[in-house]
Amino acid sequence: MRYGIMFSGQGAQRSGMGVELMADSLFSRIVEEASELSQLDLLQIMQNDHKELTKTEYVQPALVTVSYGIYRMLQRDLPELPVAGMVGLSLGEYAAMLASQMLDFNEGIQLITDRAKYMQSDAEKVTSTLAAILDPNLGAIKQFVDEQQKKGKQIYIANFNSPRQIVLGGVSDDVHVAIKKIETEKLAKRAVNLEVSGAFHTPLFNEARKKMHQRLMNIKFNQPLVPVISNTTIQPFNAKDSAAILERQLAVPTHFGADIRYLVNHQQIDATIEIGPGKTLTRFAKQVEKGLTTFHISNLHDYEKFIEERQNGANK
Repeated sequence: MRYGIMFSGQGAQRSGMGVELMADSLFSRIVEEASELSQLDLLQIMQNDHKELTKTEYVQPALVTVSYGIYRMLQRDLPELPVAGMVGLSLGEYAAMLASQMLDFNEGIQLITDRAKYMQSDAEKVTSTLAAILDPNLGAIKQFVDEQQKKGKQIYIANFNSPRQIVLGGVSDDVHVAIKKIETEKLAKRAVNLEVSGAFHTPLFNEARKKMHQRLMNIKFNQPLVPVISNTTIQPFNAKDSAAILERQLAVPTHFGADIRYLVNHQQIDATIEIGPGKTLTRFAKQVEKGLTTFHISNLHDYEKFIEERQNGANK
């Protein structure tokens, strides 16, 4: 098999994520080091006893640390795992960059921590939200969004997740009106409000984008050991252009589905491993390419099962 690694984005977090993996010495060391670098108690955030995971500034460094920690465990226990490419949904791109060694761990965790603060600040300025649009009539919805923007409404397409799902984002009132319109005119099978703290990947996050421009100026990017496909350009990241792309990424749509198609067509993947809470990215991947063999690792049970199957020679 040739694996594509998929890293979860914000919204996938759950209470207790990664906590049971603290029994692993490598994972626990990564969490401890990331806590020092971010100046956050990441284990406490992962436990979520006080609803820490509702805040962008806490979710982002915690989720990336959990995802990266799991990948490092995989590298240790399955050093010959044939990884052909990586992709992350939005925030997950940073986990992919750490995993592929595009970003130094120390510098990367500090960058993610600052990114989260910038986005938290923008999220608090305007009440905004996202809505998933299932089985959309894409042409009709694009036309509708254009019409709304001409009327001064702040609504945008934020994510192209798969052939069967896009996400709209914008000022909450405008998104709610749009949902009703889409349902009334049957422009999609269904529209679902998402529980998020802001309309990420829309112009409402342009201030965060400006801050990231400055923050990224002195970040060193390496050539990746494994190709990482950008949500923004649908092309592999490279050391030269990564800063400019990550800056843009905050306020323009993501293209996760197209990234999976790139991995299938150009990296010849035939299997995916979703790393992080939940199975959302696996569902998107199967909607892009039904023939993919899929795995997910979100907890200790998933991890031990995957390792055991690989070590026993299954699906080689």
